[in-house]
Amino acid sequence: MPPSWADSAIDRRSVLLGAAAIGGFLALHLGSVAYARGPVGSGGRLTPQSFIDAFQHVNGVHRGFRRNHAKGVSVTGYFESNGNGADLSRAAVLRPGRTKLVGRFSLPGGNPTVADTAGANRGLALAFGYPGSGQWRTAMLNIPVFTVNSPQGFYDQLLASKPAADTGKPDPDAMTQFLAAHPEAARARDVIKAQPPTSGFADSTYRGLNAFLFADTAGNATPVRWSLVPMQPIGTAAASGAGPNWMFDDLITAIRRNPLRWRLMLTVAEPQDDPNDATVAWPPERRVVDAGTVVLDAVEPERRGNARDINFDPLVLPDGIEPSDDPLLSARSAVYAASFRRRAGETSGTPAVEAGAVSR
Repeated sequence: MPPSWADSAIDRRSVLLGAAAIGGFLALHLGSVAYARGPVGSGGRLTPQSFIDAFQHVNGVHRGFRRNHAKGVSVTGYFESNGNGADLSRAAVLRPGRTKLVGRFSLPGGNPTVADTAGANRGLALAFGYPGSGQWRTAMLNIPVFTVNSPQGFYDQLLASKPAADTGKPDPDAMTQFLAAHPEAARARDVIKAQPPTSGFADSTYRGLNAFLFADTAGNATPVRWSLVPMQPIGTAAASGAGPNWMFDDLITAIRRNPLRWRLMLTVAEPQDDPNDATVAWPPERRVVDAGTVVLDAVEPERRGNARDINFDPLVLPDGIEPSDDPLLSARSAVYAASFRRRAGETSGTPAVEAGAVSR
């Protein structure tokens, strides 16, 4: 973990896990707020508030909503572990058996009323074992690599992506300047473009993107990346759908017809693989462990008490899974906490997606 995040007098994990044992959404997230201060990354210029301000500059202010991934729906289900991952990690969730989970599908950006588009990134966040003290939270995207490898890169990309007033699209000059300053982002974009999106949420592969260290019972640590591979048939993304919420509507229809399933796949690094750069894919020949099946069998609109109120902090981890030194992890954790603190004090608006009825 970067030194700028290691100076707290209180151990972050003990606060999070202790609060989680209480069982309340609010108690847990307020426990993490104490770590939403100080510089993001080693440069010392950026803070969590810098990111909150940037999100609002780009997307506008939408009170009561997440500053990123504002549009979403809540889901529930379970994870059926087959035990294959237990050789890599002593985490209880990877032992044979069933663990309940809560999750959220979403689109990126801070505008909760943005229209669904086939090319938009899709997010799936899960909290395994919520609200227990050994829970595991992860926020995933349907892209093969992340677009930047540093907090500064993410901040610069965010500002460069602000839509111009006359076109509704990012200023091409600003984006060109960003890519010139961050060649790793240009390379990552090429990798992402080579894997076109599928037809919707249900048939997308979701990846954690950042690497984590899986520790076995003997204390041996191995860098691992995880992904969820759909068991539903794969379709081709349409140019557009009917209505502004068509992708969410398709998801709601599908999950109410039959539970949706994904395989939890663990990709194991070799010594030459960099666990701290999320813009670089590991070679396809790496060992992959099928750890079990994620099943999502219920969906509902965001409301008080469901996944709307969960901060999917990537550093809420069970014993047996530890963060790598990827600088994005501690930055994400702190910015997520700052975003939660901001929206927790606001009156929430009406969600754009009502899961009670399909809008078309």
